[in-house]
Amino acid sequence: MSSHEPRSGDPAGPDQRDHRDRPDHRDHWQSTYTAHPGMYGDEPSAPARYAAGLFQEAGARDVLELGAGHGRDALHFARTGFSVRATDFSAAGLAQLRAAAEERGLGDRIATAVQDVREPLAAADGTADAVFAHMLMCMALSTAEIRTLTAEVHRVLRPGGRFVFTVRHTGDAHYGTGRDLGDDIHEHGGFAVHFFSRGLVEDLAAGGWRLDDVTAFEEGELPRRLWRVTMTRVP
Repeated sequence: MSSHEPRSGDPAGPDQRDHRDRPDHRDHWQSTYTAHPGMYGDEPSAPARYAAGLFQEAGARDVLELGAGHGRDALHFARTGFSVRATDFSAAGLAQLRAAAEERGLGDRIATAVQDVREPLAAADGTADAVFAHMLMCMALSTAEIRTLTAEVHRVLRPGGRFVFTVRHTGDAHYGTGRDLGDDIHEHGGFAVHFFSRGLVEDLAAGGWRLDDVTAFEEGELPRRLWRVTMTRVP
């Protein structure tokens, strides 16, 4: 957590102050997906390919994806045979996903819904076999919001269900640079990232989870340094 002290004359503590300063990226992603349709291409991410195999081995039939964007990973899950509930807070990205799914004959396998993960997940208790989130957990979310979201994923998963997510971590080249918003959140070029420590990953798995795997990998041109985390819900 941030050790920053409140600003002089600011009655708010650092968590409250940083929450006010932290940008809301809904408009950013809406305009980005609108200006650059299919910006991440058609090929699934490496974490999605891993997760699809893992979910198949576990006997999962459906996948809830958080932060699906324009859907390259959701389409991969559907092609692999899963029923997919794809959520994102960008309606523009989800519209592109629905169009791509229909074009590929996968429309009956993918349902979409606008979801702000700072709000309770729309899924009912124990209704998901598996949950996947690539780079969603490390957006401009406070530690408290990340903990609440992890608890929500636990709620919607069936016992034994798998949760695979990826996050940029504190070994990333951008960690500790740019505008410091506190709480291990740093902003570059108007876009803020919450960089995960290993301690945060382990803390998230402490209540009702089994931490199965934490694998380091790199992605993109920087390159970004990430962890792929696999957890299983225990009763």
